[in-house]
Amino acid sequence: MNEKTGRLMLEVRGLNKRFGQVHAVNNLNFEVRRGEVFGFLGPNGAGKSTTMRIITCFIPPTSGSVLVDGMDTAEQDLAVRRRIGYLPESTPLYSDMTVREYLAFVGQVRSLRGEKLKARMDEMFSVCALTAMADRQIGKLSKGYRQRVGLAQAMIHDPDLLILDEPMSGLDPNQIIEIRNLIKKFGEEKTVIYCSHILSEVSATCDRILIIKDGRIVATGTPDDLTSGHKGGSRYTLRIKGDKEPIKSTFSSMGGVSGIDIESAQEGWFNARINTEIKDDIGELIFNRVVQNGWALSELRRDQTSLEEVFTELTGGRQ
Repeated sequence: MNEKTGRLMLEVRGLNKRFGQVHAVNNLNFEVRRGEVFGFLGPNGAGKSTTMRIITCFIPPTSGSVLVDGMDTAEQDLAVRRRIGYLPESTPLYSDMTVREYLAFVGQVRSLRGEKLKARMDEMFSVCALTAMADRQIGKLSKGYRQRVGLAQAMIHDPDLLILDEPMSGLDPNQIIEIRNLIKKFGEEKTVIYCSHILSEVSATCDRILIIKDGRIVATGTPDDLTSGHKGGSRYTLRIKGDKEPIKSTFSSMGGVSGIDIESAQEGWFNARINTEIKDDIGELIFNRVVQNGWALSELRRDQTSLEEVFTELTGGRQ
């Protein structure tokens, strides 16, 4: 993805938040530009939700500052709130209202009236695929449709900054693709901060990603930057036919190889995984060794490091 060059929409400077002895957010510094989809990741308890609550003016920081389009959240909180759309992890819905009633209520709270309110509601029904559910009571909707309603309430006032906390929760694969495309479209002109534990979606959707642990930044960059910079090097998968021990010794002796695992497949074939400590592509060298030894080869691929692997390495365990 191309680096965005729009004006700064969000500036976080020296941000700290303490709850008693707990330092939930520890000197965070980052920027997000207009027209950027920005992934904000971390394990549970890392400080993600606390940071989002500070940005959305729910709670004040202990120290540091947050500027939204140049406005300080501590001094211009009402103006900042008008520019932000927020979908928290627990979607704020009134289950006894219909979808139409609820969006009308939220729109009015957001100072929309008359034809402008109707136009925005119609657009939300369309882009969030809620037209068929417009007069359905929210409490009777599936989790996926409730999530769509939550997304619609966050977008109805056409905010400049959209903050999404686990927006794909409860959606089926087709709905995930639709919402992913919607987020990308919104992010072409506006700004999106996207928090999620579905790391494959973050990688597919975001222009840049920031990972925090214990309230501190541990990595930031584009998805490609993070995966290509993974210190584990490269990994190759082979389906090869020959004698196991010569195969293992041949590849183990190659420069940069840190390990090899071989498993029997069938009829003399083996599945081999070669791990390297270097970023250089040694696929051609592997192929040449196969040819020189007269082995049969039906598959050779270089596996790309996943964002999940990078996340696990940087945060010290599973998400």
